[in-house]
Amino acid sequence: MGAEPPSGQGCRATLVWGSGYLDYNFGEHPMTPIRLDLTVSLARSLGVLDQLTVIEPRVADEPQLLTVHSADYLQAVRTASVEPGYLGYGLGSDDNPMFVGMYDACALIAGGSRMAALEVWHGRAQHAVIIAGGLHHAMRNSAAGFCVLNDVVLAIRTLLDAGAQRIAYVDVDVHHGDGVQVAFYDDPRVLTISMHQDPRTLYPGTGMATEIGEGLGEGSSLNLALPPATSDDGWLRAFHAVVPGAVAAFKPDVLVTQCGCDTHHEDPLADLALTVDGQREAYR
Repeated sequence: MGAEPPSGQGCRATLVWGSGYLDYNFGEHPMTPIRLDLTVSLARSLGVLDQLTVIEPRVADEPQLLTVHSADYLQAVRTASVEPGYLGYGLGSDDNPMFVGMYDACALIAGGSRMAALEVWHGRAQHAVIIAGGLHHAMRNSAAGFCVLNDVVLAIRTLLDAGAQRIAYVDVDVHHGDGVQVAFYDDPRVLTISMHQDPRTLYPGTGMATEIGEGLGEGSSLNLALPPATSDDGWLRAFHAVVPGAVAAFKPDVLVTQCGCDTHHEDPLADLALTVDGQREAYR
């Protein structure tokens, strides 16, 4: 997430990171935490972390999480954290297997994303990065798609509560950002934009162009669904045709982004064909 730096000033960037993020561990699963450990180790060895402010995450407490999830669902996550045989609310599935300490691990990621939002909102950073976050599929009452607690929705609600009037959410993960769209589908203060693989060919099966919001939020949801095998040229053409103009017209106070790297052509679970160069151009 980020905001434009004042004219004449360099960019101040913050990374929210702690080893506790590695506890979000489904075991033998595509969401292995080693990807986070390797990313931070590489960034440290290349000197990237020397250019950032690194802060430790703190867990989100129950009142904060209740702005995103129901009390019954939070209790289910607590129960699943100590009862390996628990089933319900999307927990215990192949996508979302249970593990001991799950509630605390999830609350730490959510709390870190909340902290990142406040770092930007209070001007301590122009950009804040949470590489453990982006759990955009979790719904108010269920886990889904490797996501148990929706840290993105918590970050956006935190910004709204802090005084933000307009927030643009841009999701370039290969999967539709369904949990975030649902949370703000009728809220005109939040523009949700998702670019993803055609939902007729990939989970979660939502994110068609006809999904535009409802009620006061009608027109505040944009979805760009791209066919399998779309590479850099086609993806960037679609991105540049829609995203910068839509965000500029909306005039947000702050930008929240989900920059999932599973659009890469080597990702084994999806079918888009971007390279690192294409991804970097969108981020830029």
